[in-house]
Amino acid sequence: MKIYFLLFVMTFLLTACGEDCYNAPQPVVFEFVNAAGENMITQGTLGPFTISDENQANLQLTRTSDDRIILEKVGAFNGTKNYTFYSGIRTFTFSIQSSEFKGGCDGYQINKLTFTGVGIDVTDEKGYYRIRLE
Repeated sequence: MKIYFLLFVMTFLLTACGEDCYNAPQPVVFEFVNAAGENMITQGTLGPFTISDENQANLQLTRTSDDRIILEKVGAFNGTKNYTFYSGIRTFTFSIQSSEFKGGCDGYQINKLTFTGVGIDVTDEKGYYRIRLE
């Protein structure tokens, strides 16, 4: 009986990680600040803005409790995609380079974010990107 139980457990463990194992890319989070380093969404000075992909489709954005913006559903592809940020204050472009996750599960990982624009000031703050717009 113990052998059957052990066989059942081993079979379950070997098949449990199959199709349901997926690693989503890490989230991309932006914080927009002014020259003094103050969050422009919190201050109410940013106004309406959008981010669109290279096909002019707007990205889904989620505002966090600390007034940062999460870019939804980016990075789940192989290659590089280009995006544009539009606001009344500033427009800039950025690209996301992703690849397949090399591990036991399917998925993607973001390898590199590149920002372009005249005088764009972006710092990687370990978990989010701080972007100075003014």
